[in-house]
Amino acid sequence: MSSQQAEIVWTIVVAGGSGTRFGGPKQYEMLGSRRVLDWSVAAARAAGAGVVVVVPEADAAREGGVAGGSTRSESVRAGLAHVPADATVVCVHDAARPFADADVFTRVVAAISAGADAAIPGVAVADTIKQIDDSGTVVHTPPRHELMAVQTPQAFRAEVLRAAHASGGDATDDAALVEAGGGRVVVVAGDPANRKITDPDDLRWARERVADDSEQNGGNMSEVRVGQGFDIHRFSDDPTRPLVLGGVTFEGARGLHGHSDADAIAHAATDALLGAAGLGDIGEHFPDTDPQWKGVDSLVLLRQAAHLVREAGWRIGNVDCSVVCETPKLAPHRAEMQRRLTDAAGAPVTVKGRRAEGLGALGRQEGIACWANAVIMKETGS
Repeated sequence: MSSQQAEIVWTIVVAGGSGTRFGGPKQYEMLGSRRVLDWSVAAARAAGAGVVVVVPEADAAREGGVAGGSTRSESVRAGLAHVPADATVVCVHDAARPFADADVFTRVVAAISAGADAAIPGVAVADTIKQIDDSGTVVHTPPRHELMAVQTPQAFRAEVLRAAHASGGDATDDAALVEAGGGRVVVVAGDPANRKITDPDDLRWARERVADDSEQNGGNMSEVRVGQGFDIHRFSDDPTRPLVLGGVTFEGARGLHGHSDADAIAHAATDALLGAAGLGDIGEHFPDTDPQWKGVDSLVLLRQAAHLVREAGWRIGNVDCSVVCETPKLAPHRAEMQRRLTDAAGAPVTVKGRRAEGLGALGRQEGIACWANAVIMKETGS
């Protein structure tokens, strides 16, 4: 690639740990008005085309993420399998580093564009390091100027990272796998504030940092708004029309009638976000009288609505969707729907299925409806 602008950057946020040293899953601890994981995902989303979030298997459906493995490397491989084939650079970022800023992402990606196979942020080691043997005897004192403390995000040429993981090996970080395979790994400037939350003292430090930042900004408080969206579509008489819900095509199921792909879940989520920000509704922005929206993938509409919300100065907290249908069963596709919707919205989107218990048009299997609620936030001066 000739320039960073030409790169297609995806980030794998690794949040699959159980938090043994911390005493619990630290990625879900609150840090200000959002969780540690949410801070890390937000930074990653701002840095590229998309994000794959890897969480413990038990949390995958709830979080709309990918189920991780028993080791960090297994979790990265699970995430890598969901990165699109057209990605040219893949970043790997620890969910436990909530303060990675845009500059760090920019530096590691720029190093890949300049020709490196892998780029890792690092900071100078302040303490003298001693190498010891099993008995605790010092065997070597490496020169401090040759040592760096490594952070994430780490960036990789996509095909190099895939090749490094093809062997199924394990390492404490992905750069070590690339290095072992003979790849060129470079270190760029890290950020001392990009500290990893490992134990409760780290979390206390992080919370104090957030509180200090808020105080320096005039004691700003979050304004919170809630929006509601609704959409309903009848089943189509066209036997060739596919059923699309949450960006997922349900093979063999009867499709819904509509101007776009008739994705009721994406439409309801889009309407909820626009309503929360006071930006009108889906019909105003994407009217069914406009031929450009005919047959369009409704995730495109959701992505554009989320962009409009952010342009208006709001941060998206989450979107929760309740789908009412007798058929088909949503559960087998729920995790994938949540993943695709979350990626489009740039914030967690959850999906719940409900039955109408045979009542009314929905109970008679004449169509599918969805209700959605969205929460957005804005920092406002006190």
